[in-house]
Amino acid sequence: MKNNKISGAEAVIRCLLEEGVDLVYGYPGGAIMPVYDELYKFQDQLHHVLVRHEQGATHAAQGFARATGKVGVAIATSGPGATNLVTGIADAQIDSTPMVCITGQVGKHLLGSDAFQETDIIGISTPVTKWNYQITEASEIPEIMAKAFFIAKSGRPGPVLIDITKNAQFDEIEFSYKKCTSIRSYNPKPTLNFTKVNEAAALINAAKKPFIIFGQGIILSEAEVELKELVEKSGIPAAWTILGLSALPTDHPLNVGMVGMHGNYGPNVLTNECDVLIALGMRFDDRVTGNLATYAKQAKVIHFEIDPAEVDKNVKTEVAVLADLKESLTALLPKINNNKHESWHNEFKEKYQIELDQVINEELKPTNGKGISMGETIEMINKHSKGDAIMVSDVGQHQMFACRYAKFNSTKSNVTSGGLGTMGFALPAAIGAKMGMPNREVVAIIGDGGFQMTIQELGTIFQTKVPVKIVVLNNEFLGMVRQWQQLFFDKRYASTEMINPNFIAIAEGYYIKAKKVTKREDLDAAVAEMMASKESYFLEVMVEKENNVFPMIPTGASVSDIRLS
Repeated sequence: MKNNKISGAEAVIRCLLEEGVDLVYGYPGGAIMPVYDELYKFQDQLHHVLVRHEQGATHAAQGFARATGKVGVAIATSGPGATNLVTGIADAQIDSTPMVCITGQVGKHLLGSDAFQETDIIGISTPVTKWNYQITEASEIPEIMAKAFFIAKSGRPGPVLIDITKNAQFDEIEFSYKKCTSIRSYNPKPTLNFTKVNEAAALINAAKKPFIIFGQGIILSEAEVELKELVEKSGIPAAWTILGLSALPTDHPLNVGMVGMHGNYGPNVLTNECDVLIALGMRFDDRVTGNLATYAKQAKVIHFEIDPAEVDKNVKTEVAVLADLKESLTALLPKINNNKHESWHNEFKEKYQIELDQVINEELKPTNGKGISMGETIEMINKHSKGDAIMVSDVGQHQMFACRYAKFNSTKSNVTSGGLGTMGFALPAAIGAKMGMPNREVVAIIGDGGFQMTIQELGTIFQTKVPVKIVVLNNEFLGMVRQWQQLFFDKRYASTEMINPNFIAIAEGYYIKAKKVTKREDLDAAVAEMMASKESYFLEVMVEKENNVFPMIPTGASVSDIRLS
């Protein structure tokens, strides 16, 4: 009689295939070896990318998820393999990125015995996952894997971790799979209250100085079309958080720029002058609001949000519309009056002119005799990408310059670490973004500090031949910390100056074409060559050492106390 049973390890692979997964990132080890043995057998259906560090697996899975909207998958062994995933998991949690992480674990009979490479990854990851679960019996695998993907993607997305003991991987089960569509007591998408939509519409239509701030919720709910229709019909100026960037084309006439610590002058100052503030899929993070005691106190706040926990958490709302944004904006649009708000728009234009004269012109076209600026490097990339590239930025000054000056024509084009601010994010995330969107150019913008945190992922690029473009803006400093030391610590540059290696030699050691730019007149040709390359390319640009990001709202200051220098 034929045995129809399969091992738990094979069941894991079949679950992934049932969920439409064809790409995973990981690093093998003892406790996950049975799953890797099955991966070997299914390599024609499921492509595994061997990263050089487990943190790289999570960031690559994040980049894939952010660029595609699909669930990213990372795999690691127990102990240090599992704990090395935690930074990426925490990053995905705060930035609402759908990800499923699978870790191996010691056998069930060894749990709690401090066995070799045993760690309580369930306990460790509980605060930074949307859900986690330890499988100790092979029979649990199909149901738990189905739940993992449903929870990761539904409602406000987030990371899920599934820990599987070794015995559960070896034991056999009769395999059947049913996708999860609901879980008792889990309500991922609140039911839209049309009365709240009507209240919101009435406030918007009556407003003299309405202002929209949109966040990543627009992108996660795929409501970009509805956002564009709303701003065009209502004539309301709209600004973005860094994770909302690219939901509306950057050159759209109603797109007035970025809010937050290093955001644009007008959107920040006028936040404290608008009469109705419409928050779309954003969570009023402290880097956006500055001092909450003075934030938009004159405005009636309307909050469109899917997660009830975010409503009234930081900013008190007049009307809260709880629902998926695409659904709520679709309901709102017919109720909104056609308008232009021309005089209100002129206030943004006047503030932009001030910022243009005092900050932007000098940043993009320096005349002060100093070295290459980060801003002009981003502008040069814009010239050659024509706004069609996905830009993956790391964390620091270069990130803020990239977010301020990058041009985007389409959504899901800005991939960066927002809430956690994880240095080392960009290089592996760019790998994931490019693999997820192979027909788009992907450019990683990285500082010399963050680059060295995950520099080993050059090995992943070399092995996979993934054609990502890597730009390291090298100021030989931990630039953002140095800027704070300059402005608030009397230029005591404690442990922020970097003595760097020969990055070109390192890139070439991984057989990646590399070039270094030290002169402004060489920048255009170097960026053109990089963008034209069909293979991976490493470009190091030596930038001005003490180039600061302005405007800036100091920590604890009001958004209207923004500094231009």
